Amino acid sequence: MARQQNAPDPSRRSEQSRTAILTAAAGLVAEIGFGKVTIEKIAARAGVGKQTIYRWWPSKGAVVFDAFLAANENASGGLALPDTGDLGADLRTVLRLTALELDDPAFDRTGRALTAEVLTDPDLLREYRQRLLDPLLEVTRDRLRAARDAGQLRADADLDLAVELLYGPLYYRWLHGLGPLDAGYADQVVAAVLGALGG
Repeated sequence: MARQQNAPDPSRRSEQSRTAILTAAAGLVAEIGFGKVTIEKIAARAGVGKQTIYRWWPSKGAVVFDAFLAANENASGGLALPDTGDLGADLRTVLRLTALELDDPAFDRTGRALTAEVLTDPDLLREYRQRLLDPLLEVTRDRLRAARDAGQLRADADLDLAVELLYGPLYYRWLHGLGPLDAGYADQVVAAVLGALGG
C-alpha cells in the first residue's frame, strides 16, 4: 500500500526535536550559564517534553556536551590535522586555533562548566574521552608518527608524551587563568616540544 504523501515522517520529527533540544541547550548556557540551566528550561525552549530529552540523554551535562560537539562540528567541519610536510607549521596552525578557541569567552563559559561535569560524572567522562579527547589525541599522534617516520622527530620520540606536551600547557593555562592564550604562546609551546623531540 502506497504511503500517503502528507503522512508525517517520525524520523524527521525526531531529528527536528533533537536539533531543537541541542540549539536550546546551547542558547541557554550562553545566556544564563550552565548552573542555571535545567532540563525543564531546555524542554520548554525546544518545545518538547522532558521525557523526550531523557529518551536520548541521561543528564543535563550530556545534553550540553552534545550541543557543544554539534556546534564545534559545524564550525570546524570535523577533526583533522594538516599535513603540509612542515611539522612545525602544521602544529603551529593547530595550536593557534586551539588557543584562540580557549580564549573565546563564548567557549570559556561552556568549556569550564563541561570540565566540571566531566570530572564528577564517570559516564560523561567516558563520552568525552571516546567522542572528543581520544580522537583529537589520535589524529595528533598520527601526524607526529608521520613526522617521526620522515625523520623530523627523533626515532625514539615518545608520541604519547609529545601529544601531552603540546596540548597540556594550553589547557593548564586556560584552566587556571595564568596568562594570555594567543598565537605567540602557541608558537612557544610548539618550539619547546620540537626542541625537545626534534630529529
